[in-house]
Amino acid sequence: MISASIVSLRQANIYQGDSMVLNNVNLEVGVGEFIYMIGRTGSGKSSLLKTMYGDLYLRDGEGVVAGFNLKELTWKKIPLLRRNLGIVFQDFRLLTDRNVYDNLEFVLKATGWKDKALMREKIENVLSKVGLKNKGIKMPYEMSGGEQQRVDIARALLNNPKLILADEPTGNLDPDTTDEIMQLLFNICRDYQTAFIMATHDYGIIQKYPARVVRIENNEVREISAAGV
Repeated sequence: MISASIVSLRQANIYQGDSMVLNNVNLEVGVGEFIYMIGRTGSGKSSLLKTMYGDLYLRDGEGVVAGFNLKELTWKKIPLLRRNLGIVFQDFRLLTDRNVYDNLEFVLKATGWKDKALMREKIENVLSKVGLKNKGIKMPYEMSGGEQQRVDIARALLNNPKLILADEPTGNLDPDTTDEIMQLLFNICRDYQTAFIMATHDYGIIQKYPARVVRIENNEVREISAAGV
């Protein structure tokens, strides 16, 4: 693994249950790098992301994510790995029975934060980063899809992650809101040197916001150029 890598996978086979969905994955992701992962539905994009954040065990090959050896992950180490990661979902997955502030506080408490003043400071900081300052009292149902996705991104930023894994984060958004979210993601990547791996099937986004692209097809991951999508 090169010293500047935040993700290093070598000869990794990715399984979903007993079925191998990806074969011989070799992938290096540098600090502060933005990467698109493209492929058809069911091609293995989500399985690869789940392996990176410890939801699926790496059986074969080598894998290091944010300094954690995926082959040595135990149930006790998985929360430690995830404190170094941010995860952004297509469907937001916000807790609907509490406001934005309480959604974010819930994550901080779950990852070991205890000081109320520090938690408030951190929550206000990430909400400001995503353009939602003073929106902490809002309930999720009072917000637009774009605002909810910004809350999801704020949640991913809470523990100053080295890497954010985004699974179709613009899949439920209209074009104008998609533009806003993509600009936000690229700004975070640039300003905080946070690496991004974004699974998407929207080739228009890649053309408009070019970055490194890997394609998943025929159970393999291969490098392509943005122009080749």
